[in-house]
Amino acid sequence: MSQHRPAPQAARGPRTVVLALLAAGAAVLALASCLTTPATSSPAAPASTASHEPAAASGARPDHDGGRTDEADGRVPNGTTVFDDELPAVAGLDPALLAALRAAATDAERDGVTFSVTSGWRSPQYQDQLLREAVAQYGSAAEAARWVATADTSSHVSGDAVDLGQTGATEWLSAHGAAYGLCPVYRNEPWHYELRPDAPDDGCPPLYDDPSQDPRLRR
Repeated sequence: MSQHRPAPQAARGPRTVVLALLAAGAAVLALASCLTTPATSSPAAPASTASHEPAAASGARPDHDGGRTDEADGRVPNGTTVFDDELPAVAGLDPALLAALRAAATDAERDGVTFSVTSGWRSPQYQDQLLREAVAQYGSAAEAARWVATADTSSHVSGDAVDLGQTGATEWLSAHGAAYGLCPVYRNEPWHYELRPDAPDDGCPPLYDDPSQDPRLRR
């Protein structure tokens, strides 16, 4: 009977060493996993402060006191004409001025010209807002006065002035406006018109350079 001899010890040595090394490595990894502190997530960046612009459909915008001005204060949507009675900016105009504007606009339409209103009657709140914005834009109350009157003196607040868009209306009125009593008032604002009842006979009076030269506004 042949005798079975076990494999030489040397033949098993490398495998044993490899297995031992693998076991040791696994233990090290397990220990490292237990000891590792989870990374702390970085804090979220602060949300940016967005400006709260009003919806375009509302036609309103915040004023500097936290209130809002909208169509009820005299703001007008694009495409407003002198016939839009539903808008306070038009309905709030002096009746004699509005009648003259509508008579002129009716005749101007025959020449293919439309009177587009960019501003008419304004509430005191809206006028105050415009004045604050003008002071911020131009850097001083004196410079702002060349463009925007106070609520106490503004011919827009009283309903005695209208601003017309650049749709050919000012050119048409420069030739025909006096016949309706419609006159420009300020050299720096060719879009600003007021009623001068004597203009059909005497023509429009001389222009002021700007509103700061208008004695009616010096109260």
